[in-house]
Amino acid sequence: MPNNITIYVVRHGKTIMNTLNRVQGWCDSPLTQEGIDAARFLGYGFSDIPFRTAYCSDLRRTLQTTRIILGAKGQDDVPVIELAGLKEACFGSFEADFNHVMWSNAALYLHYVSMEEMVKDILAKKIHYGDVLDAVKAIDKLGLAESFSQVEARTQESLREIAENEIQFGEGNILVIAHGMSILAMLLGLGGDKIFTQPLDNAAVCKVIYQDGRFAVESMGDMSYLENGELAANNM
Repeated sequence: MPNNITIYVVRHGKTIMNTLNRVQGWCDSPLTQEGIDAARFLGYGFSDIPFRTAYCSDLRRTLQTTRIILGAKGQDDVPVIELAGLKEACFGSFEADFNHVMWSNAALYLHYVSMEEMVKDILAKKIHYGDVLDAVKAIDKLGLAESFSQVEARTQESLREIAENEIQFGEGNILVIAHGMSILAMLLGLGGDKIFTQPLDNAAVCKVIYQDGRFAVESMGDMSYLENGELAANNM
């Protein structure tokens, strides 16, 4: 049977800017205590999964999440590799603004009366997440925001780099810590769109299998690892 690797793609723990409901793309902030606890619970939830290597973006919040997860599961010695291609989408002039300001303006650009109506249509698959990110790029006054295709290209390139590097060493489990929009851009076009039902919460897990040069997305936004880890922590 050909070798395959299992890649666990995880959104980072909750940060200060998440808590303040601020746009957090290329700008960064540390995890809150809630985010730290969630990362620790994930470590417990991953207790039966030995990771060979861990990858994260070059933003602080993903590295912090990675270190906490590995520490909680007793795998501090696992090498951690930072890849800039895994970072969150750049939201240009909306960086650090309130989320509702950016998404409401994107909704208006797409001819919706409210952000809520737009989100409803995204989840009903009437429009694509890419349309929304492209709307943000179109209305960004600085011209710095990324399009969906730009984020998709760099995140998928990073995912393939990870997979092709790791498959050389045979079967194994790989941890990847990234961001909400960057994970969606990475996985929706690889089959994740078929099983995607809701936005990715902090600490949500997506499971990806790489075999024979192809990716198969097995789950999106799984919170069971966090929940099981929290139960384990409460029983310690």
